[in-house]
Amino acid sequence: MLKDRYSYVSIFSYDEDGISIEFPDLPGCYPCADKDDTEMALKNAKEALGLHIWGMEQDNDEIPEPTPITSLHLEANQIPVLVDVFMPPIRESISSESVEKTISIPAWLAAKADEDGVNYSKLFQRALVDYLHCPSVNGL
Repeated sequence: MLKDRYSYVSIFSYDEDGISIEFPDLPGCYPCADKDDTEMALKNAKEALGLHIWGMEQDNDEIPEPTPITSLHLEANQIPVLVDVFMPPIRESISSESVEKTISIPAWLAAKADEDGVNYSKLFQRALVDYLHCPSVNGL
């Protein structure tokens, strides 16, 4: 069962060339931000956490339990930051992204559709929803 919320401690490292971010429990999740832009670092950490967890969910990877903040060993330029993410809007946003498909139709049909101002994308989406008996989503 997928959880709706995840919270992990990240480590913000403040260096001369910027802010690097590490999630000790999530190898490979390393966002960053410009030097002295903690607000952007927080935003990037949250986005990276959501995308990383979404990828783990898609791969059916086990999502680890967070390490307690008291177990972290930090250097002088590092601070721990708790980052939490609410997954339902992330999942919805990614699953609703558009992908480009090429279709072929007879020239006479294309001419008539163009003449009537047909929105091919919307028409094709509605036709697929009907054909596949999918529930309506996003106004389709």
